[in-house]
Amino acid sequence: MMVEKVPMTAGGYTGLTNELKKRQSEDRPRIIEHIAEARSHGDLSENAEYHAAKEEQSHNEGRIAELEDKLARADIIDISKLSGDTIMFGATVTLVDEDTEKKAVWQLVGEVEADAKKGRISITSPLARALIGKKQGATVEVMAPGGAKAYEITKVEWR
Repeated sequence: MMVEKVPMTAGGYTGLTNELKKRQSEDRPRIIEHIAEARSHGDLSENAEYHAAKEEQSHNEGRIAELEDKLARADIIDISKLSGDTIMFGATVTLVDEDTEKKAVWQLVGEVEADAKKGRISITSPLARALIGKKQGATVEVMAPGGAKAYEITKVEWR
C-alpha cells in the first residue's frame, strides 16, 4: 500500500507540530485532571461533568492521532526554492473577477493549512485546480455555487 503524502508548507508543518505539542502537554493532563475530579463526585451514571470530560478527552485524543498521522505523512515543500510563472503548489496568485473587477490574492497550500480568512486555499479546491499550470495573463473559469465565475490571473508570486 502506498502511503499518501500530505503536501504542506514549512509554516503549515510548524503549525500542526505546535498544535500537537499543546494537545499532548497541556490539554491531555488538564482533561485527565477534570475526569479525576468529576469521578470523585460519586455516581458516574448521572455525572454530566464526567461525561463532558470523557467526551473532551475522546475529541482531543482523536485530534492528536490525526495530527500525528498528517505529520508522519508530511511532504514539506520549500516555497522559497520555487520560482517561475507557472502556477503550482505554494504559489501566491492575484486574481481579478471579470464581472466585479474585485481583486483577490490566494496562496495554494495543502488541505491541512487551508484557511480562507488568511488567504490560503487548498490545492484540491475547484479554484486551485483551475489555476494549476496556468500563467499570468490567463483567464480561468470556475464553477461557483452561484454559477460560473471568470478570473484573470494578474500576478504569480512565490513568498
